[in-house]
Amino acid sequence: MECKVIFINESFTLYQAPINDTVIYPTQIRKYFHKLNAIPSKLTKRHRLLAEKLLELQLDDFLIKPNMPSYQYVQLQKGISCAKCHSLSVHENGRKCICTICKHEELTESAVVRAAKEFKLLFPNEKMTTGIVHDWCSIVESKRRIKYILYKNFNAVGKTRWLYYE
Repeated sequence: MECKVIFINESFTLYQAPINDTVIYPTQIRKYFHKLNAIPSKLTKRHRLLAEKLLELQLDDFLIKPNMPSYQYVQLQKGISCAKCHSLSVHENGRKCICTICKHEELTESAVVRAAKEFKLLFPNEKMTTGIVHDWCSIVESKRRIKYILYKNFNAVGKTRWLYYE
């Protein structure tokens, strides 16, 4: 069995590092894995058991939950943030959203889709409905337009009153 230490941070630099075959630096990762994939091998029952155990132990929310502050929907400021400067000083003008700070323009549709994805990231257990996204975006006056954008860009689940998007 061969052991390696792999530094994955691209901005990591180890100055005056000794030449060592057991250490792989960020600039060497691609070449190392290419070389590793070129080695012919046969999968055994032991490999499959190891893969199943790794999948079983996989923690989906490991990176998200420990450092997340607690917050509620009513506490957050509503509106579409600017894709460039991230301010909430955006207003809708026809088919575009324009930032009053940096003057960045974005199509309303892409801004609403981005805001809806942000909502889903912040509230993964909440159903994304037309009403909630309309309230979340706040600058888009037409609820009908929000519904059209959601229907076009997300999967609709349910019917009429119980319709939500994933």
